[in-house]
Amino acid sequence: MAKRQIFYSFHFNNDVMRVQQVRNMGLVDGNTPVSVNDWETIKKSSASVERWIDNNMKGTSCVIVLIGTDTSKRPWVNHEIKKAWEDGKGLLGIHIHNLNCPNNGTCHKGANPFAGLRFQQRGKVLTPAVYDPKASDAYNDIKANLPGWVEAAIAQRAL
Repeated sequence: MAKRQIFYSFHFNNDVMRVQQVRNMGLVDGNTPVSVNDWETIKKSSASVERWIDNNMKGTSCVIVLIGTDTSKRPWVNHEIKKAWEDGKGLLGIHIHNLNCPNNGTCHKGANPFAGLRFQQRGKVLTPAVYDPKASDAYNDIKANLPGWVEAAIAQRAL
């Protein structure tokens, strides 16, 4: 089976090194990371950011929110979550606080970015799954389970 096309949602400043570890696993094909210089240009206007999100979500089947300490507080992450749901994409979260950042080590566990949001589909309330990999080996736990988590999120939207 071909790898799924994925959009990763995350807090760039705090978590980019942890996110790179997940991307580099090569288990799913994620959106190409934007360079720091390009992001500085993109983020100058809301319209530019929305256009970037729209372009990068096209053709994806699932959005994975990689949850660090402050991810749930980021307005663009919340926008990406809502857009993913509206577009019918699979949606899930993975806590990445126990992945070791080479610059900062691990971080505090962040809040669930789906809390307080209501997801309805065909009269049913659905809750996107949020996974909290084992603290003792978060990297290998994510690596072993990521494809299955993605398939479950996509299947949830197909119900």
